[in-house]
Amino acid sequence: MAATETTSSLETAHRALNRQYATFEVAGAYFGIDVLQVQEVLRYQDMTSVPLAPAVIEGLINLRGQIVTALDMRRRLGLPPRADGQTAMNVVVRTEEGAVSLLVDEIGDVVEVDSASFERPPDNLDPAIRDLVRGIHKLKDRLLLVIDIGQTLNLGTALAEPAESAGPRRF
Repeated sequence: MAATETTSSLETAHRALNRQYATFEVAGAYFGIDVLQVQEVLRYQDMTSVPLAPAVIEGLINLRGQIVTALDMRRRLGLPPRADGQTAMNVVVRTEEGAVSLLVDEIGDVVEVDSASFERPPDNLDPAIRDLVRGIHKLKDRLLLVIDIGQTLNLGTALAEPAESAGPRRF
């Protein structure tokens, strides 16, 4: 019995030191969201546009009877639009206000990272992007930018103009 308790304590300590992120790519950048905030990932869904909505709102999707707002992460990050023929994928996240879909270029895997690899975003990162990134994990072959869902969905900080007129941003 004591061995089981010790094993359980070690597993709990291990989980406290490690975090799991659902990953995705937008314009070649590698992003992650705490896996506990993700409801599901889906292929592209037909959308209904919303007149007079901010430019970052691509539209509304009907997800098994639930109306979900779809937010284009390229526009939210101030990046150029997807190439013709490139279809967005949906990362549906849970919020206090309900589900929201983030439109991304590509869905990745769930990755587990050591909390010790976490760093704050550098000061020289574009402010429009830095405000949306909670931090960065240094992985073996790339950087994982951890998205702050609250800031990402705070459209008061969203770009006022469509990405085409704002010009491309760089990470």
